[in-house]
Amino acid sequence: MKKEADKVSSEKFIQLEKELSIYNKMMGDASDIILDQDVTEYPIFVAHQQTMEIGLVLAERGKVKGNWTIHATSMEEMVYKQIIKEENIEEFKKVFKDPKYHFCVFVLSELGAQFIFLSR
Repeated sequence: MKKEADKVSSEKFIQLEKELSIYNKMMGDASDIILDQDVTEYPIFVAHQQTMEIGLVLAERGKVKGNWTIHATSMEEMVYKQIIKEENIEEFKKVFKDPKYHFCVFVLSELGAQFIFLSR
C-alpha cells in the first residue's frame, strides 16, 4: 500500500514539476533581482490556484499560459505570516538549496501545502 502511495505521490510531483517548468524563466529573472538587490537570501515562490495574499504576483492564472498563479516572497515574510514557524527557521535554512541553482516553491495543490525545490 505504501509503495503505491509513494508511486502516486512521485507521479504527481513529476506532473507538478512539468507544469511549473513553464514559469522557470520568470522565476529565474525574479530570483536574480531579489538576490542582486539583497532583498533576501531565501527567495521563495508560491504556486497556487486559489486566492492568496503574499508577496508580489508574478503570474496570474487565467492571464498567462499555465494553470498556476505565482508569487515571489521570502522566508522572512513567510515567518511573519506564520507559514514557517519561528522555531523552524534554522531547520528551514539547513534544507534550503542554493537559489542560484534551485527554486524554492511553496505549492498549494491537491497534494496539500508543501515546499519543493526545483532545478533552475
